[in-house]
Amino acid sequence: MFETVQQLLRSRLHDDTPAVAYGDQTWTWRQHLTEAAAEASMVIGLADPTRPLHVGALLANSPAMLRSMAAAALGGYVLCGINTTRRGAGLATDIRRSDCQLLLVDSDHRALLDGVDLHDVTVIDVASPRYLDAVSDAPPLVAHREVGFDDTLMMIFTSGTSGDPKAVRFSHVMAIMCGASLVGQYDVTADDVCYLAMPLFHSNGVAAGWAVAIGSGATMVPARFSTSRFLADVRRHGVTYLNYVGKPLALLLATPERPDDADNTLRIAFGNEASDRDIDEFARRFGCRVVDSFGSSEFAVIITREDGTPPGSIGKGYPGVAIYNSATVTECATAIFDEHGALANFDEAVGELVNTEGSGPFAGYYNDPAATGERMRHGMYWSGDLAYRDADGWIYLAGRTSDWLRVDGENLAAAPIERILQRLEPINQVAVYGIRDEVGDQVMAAIVLNDGQSLTPDEFEKFLATQSDLSPKAWPRFVRINDDLPKTATTKILKRDLIRAGVTAEGGVLWERASRGTAYRVAD
Repeated sequence: MFETVQQLLRSRLHDDTPAVAYGDQTWTWRQHLTEAAAEASMVIGLADPTRPLHVGALLANSPAMLRSMAAAALGGYVLCGINTTRRGAGLATDIRRSDCQLLLVDSDHRALLDGVDLHDVTVIDVASPRYLDAVSDAPPLVAHREVGFDDTLMMIFTSGTSGDPKAVRFSHVMAIMCGASLVGQYDVTADDVCYLAMPLFHSNGVAAGWAVAIGSGATMVPARFSTSRFLADVRRHGVTYLNYVGKPLALLLATPERPDDADNTLRIAFGNEASDRDIDEFARRFGCRVVDSFGSSEFAVIITREDGTPPGSIGKGYPGVAIYNSATVTECATAIFDEHGALANFDEAVGELVNTEGSGPFAGYYNDPAATGERMRHGMYWSGDLAYRDADGWIYLAGRTSDWLRVDGENLAAAPIERILQRLEPINQVAVYGIRDEVGDQVMAAIVLNDGQSLTPDEFEKFLATQSDLSPKAWPRFVRINDDLPKTATTKILKRDLIRAGVTAEGGVLWERASRGTAYRVAD
C-alpha cells in the first residue's frame, strides 16, 4: 500500500485510462498528471525557498482544481483550498492565515480579489497567458521535497457554520487511508466514475470524493452541484459513485419526480448529514444505495452506520468515541427513553462527542492555537457536537453545542426536534434554533417545503399534537417558511444567519403561536 499521494500518483503517470471528464473533454491519467507535473514545476520555480511552500487555490470544481491538487501531491508542497464563498476581509484572512505565497485563481473568482489586501501573495490566473507560458516553459519536475506519510497534503478549512473557518492540516496518509477505506467498502474500481460536486476545498470533497478516485483509478467528473444538471450529468458520464455533505439529497428530492429517475448508472451515494427519510427516499427514487456516516472535518471523531442502525441514530463510533459532560469532564449517562420514545433523561445523557484517546489524525488548526486549544482539552478531542447514546451503543446527534436551548427551565437540543419535524411530508429542509428573550430561549423553526406542496398553520399544529415524543416545550414558538435558507458552500444551513435575523421571515411567511397556546397564525 502507498504511504503518500505523491507515490500513488507517480504510479499512474503512464496510465492511459480515463482520469477526468468535463463537458466534452476527457483526460487520461497520463495526460492529467503530465499537466499537473508541469504546474508543480512552474510553482516550485516561482516560489520563495525561504518561505513555506503553501499554494492557495481559489478555484471552482474543475479540471484546474483537480490539476492543482495533483500538482501539490507530485511536487511535495501544500495546497490550501480557499472557500470560494468567502468575501473581503474574511477571504484575505483565510489566504494569509494559511501562509499562501502563491494563489491560483480562475476567471470565475478573479473579481473576488478586487480591493482585497493580500500583501505579498502572488496571484496567478490559471487561464492567463502568463500561466500558460510558464507551464509550457517549465522544466521537468523536480519535487520540492519527498514527502512522508504524515506530511501535510492540503489545508482544508472547516465549513464555518459555528464561527470563522479554521485550517485543518490534511496529511498524505489520511488521503490514502480515507480513499482505501471507501474503495474497499464499496468496491470502487477503475471502471467506476466519481461525481465530484461537493466543493474540493472541503473535507468531504477531498476525503470522500477525490481520495476515492485517485485510490481506485476511477474517472473524476468535477462539477458544481446543481439540481437541474444532476441527473443529466450522471447519465452523460455514466456516474456510479457520488459523495455528499449537507442538504444535496434533500434539494434533489424537492424537484418533481419523474418515472424514469431510477434509469441511471448511479450505484452508491456516500456522505453525511442526510435525514433518515431522505436516505430512504433518494435510494428508492434514484435506484442506488445510500450510506450516511458522521465525521468531523478534523477526522478526530468518526461514526459509521451499520446494518440495524435504528431510526434517528447516526451509528456507532470508532474506538475512543464517547459522550462527555464538558463541565464535569465525565462520561454522560446512557440515554433512557419513555414509552413514547422521547429522551427521558436529557440533562444526564446529552453531552459533547469526544475522542477519549486523543486527537487521532488531527494535528491542530494551522496558525490558530486558541482554536486548537478549544478542541484539545483534558487530553481529549472535543468535537463541539452534542449527542446521546442508548444502551446498545447507538449514537444520536443533538446538534452543535450552540444548539443547546433552555426553554422555561427545561434543556432542549435542536437536532431531535428537527428529526421530528422532518416526519411531516411537505417539509424538505428544516433548521431549529433558539431566539433569546429575557428569561431564556424561544424555539424557532425555519422551513423549506417541497416544490408544489403546501402547509397551513392548522395542519402544522395537528401534526405536532400527534408526535408523542415531542415535548410541549419543544413546539416552535415561531416558524418561518422560505423558498430557500442561507447555506455554506457545502449546503449546510447557516443557523447563525437565521439567529441574527431574529423573529422574521425575510421575504417568506412567518407564523407564531401564543406562549401558552398551541394554535399558529400568520404574524402581522
